[in-house]
Amino acid sequence: MSDDHFFSPQPNVPGKGIVASYRAGFWILVVAIGVIAGLGGALLMVLLRTVEHLAWSYRSGTFLDGVQGVSGLHRVVVLAAAGVIAGVGVVALGRLRAGRAEVSSAVWQDDGRMALAPSVGRGVLSIVVVGLGASVGREAAPQLTAAAAASWLCERAGVPHWQRRLLVACGAGAGMAAVYNIPLGGALFALEVLLGTITLPLVLPALLATTIATAVAWIALPDTSLYAIPTYAVSASQIVWAVVLGPLAGLAAVAWVRLIAFVNGLRPGRRTRAIAPLVMLIALGALSIAYPQLLGNGKNTVQLAITGGLGVSLLVALVVLKPVVTAGCLGSGVPGGLFTPTLAYGALFGGLLGHAWSVVWPGSPSGSYALIGGGAVLAAAMQGPLAAIVMIVELAHHSQTLMVPLLVAGTGATVVARKLGAPSIYSARMRERPKRRSDGVAVESPALPQLALRRQPDR
Repeated sequence: MSDDHFFSPQPNVPGKGIVASYRAGFWILVVAIGVIAGLGGALLMVLLRTVEHLAWSYRSGTFLDGVQGVSGLHRVVVLAAAGVIAGVGVVALGRLRAGRAEVSSAVWQDDGRMALAPSVGRGVLSIVVVGLGASVGREAAPQLTAAAAASWLCERAGVPHWQRRLLVACGAGAGMAAVYNIPLGGALFALEVLLGTITLPLVLPALLATTIATAVAWIALPDTSLYAIPTYAVSASQIVWAVVLGPLAGLAAVAWVRLIAFVNGLRPGRRTRAIAPLVMLIALGALSIAYPQLLGNGKNTVQLAITGGLGVSLLVALVVLKPVVTAGCLGSGVPGGLFTPTLAYGALFGGLLGHAWSVVWPGSPSGSYALIGGGAVLAAAMQGPLAAIVMIVELAHHSQTLMVPLLVAGTGATVVARKLGAPSIYSARMRERPKRRSDGVAVESPALPQLALRRQPDR
């Protein structure tokens, strides 16, 4: 028997051969991955701010302030430039045969193998187009770069396949932790969402990598929560509403995931790869004349929703348009993530339903309903309720007072999504292709990230 291990598609079953302790070289790799993720995340965020300030001609305030401070023509021109850059970049990356690499694909299908240069290039391209206004998440860039660096280090160190997959997942979680200042949430993302199991031998390296990455990123990034909200007092109205919201948020998440899966199958081929992002982003620029909130990853939209800064009419428009333009961007081949767009969709959905609930049972701030809705949709879409709720608490520090309704809504939403057989948002972005063992036999790839460590005989 060898010391190699693999992840089998069995939900949260700790394998019999899990190694409970690691050699010193393994921990050196974990520390190196944390440092690289922190430095890489900080540099990418500096690049993001630079692109935003140059493109939108502002020096202070938020991204949305900058967008609203320019003319409609300016928005269309900037988005057209983003389309040209995205198209050229996607074509160039496609020639390297890694233009569509995803961390989830590497962990679930490719034994944690990622090409370093193409992955970093895709990450940088993603950050640039997000700064120019593309409606995609910014977390894909630090995830890609840190995960690819982890894969490269593991190849050089010659670690077993199961350790490489673990460390690549830890790298992705560390990259996310660094840019969002969520060390615990980043670790749980790596474990619950990417690896599908939370056991002590896996928790320790994940926590170490995300903690180091977060601390290192403080060199250039603030050590405060991403969203500022007032302290919302919990009430019976919110708890009852969370019970009602859970199944509805689950249905909303399923619709969102299936939309992403649908547009994923429509991604352009070689002939239209360069032009599709340009067409889509020009259309987004035109829509932004009336709705500037559609631009970017949705961070400022979430902030407005969870503080009650959006009216009902705007909530109605954005809850329809934001997911549509995000899906359109991804379907056209624009590289980017889905974390913040999913949170934004959930916050808009929860905020809109919260206004209606306030008519039935008034008394609670509308922003609290948006926060609960964001957590519920995120939990169901990621198929990671624990990671989602912890992320919400870390992203908005005063949200811990709403822990009970967050858990109730998140649990209900995830149960409904599971019952309907929906994959996670990360599974939905993967193009199905058979994985083959060394003997050439095809094996089925997991539809959900329910992966555990078990011992594997010599191959």
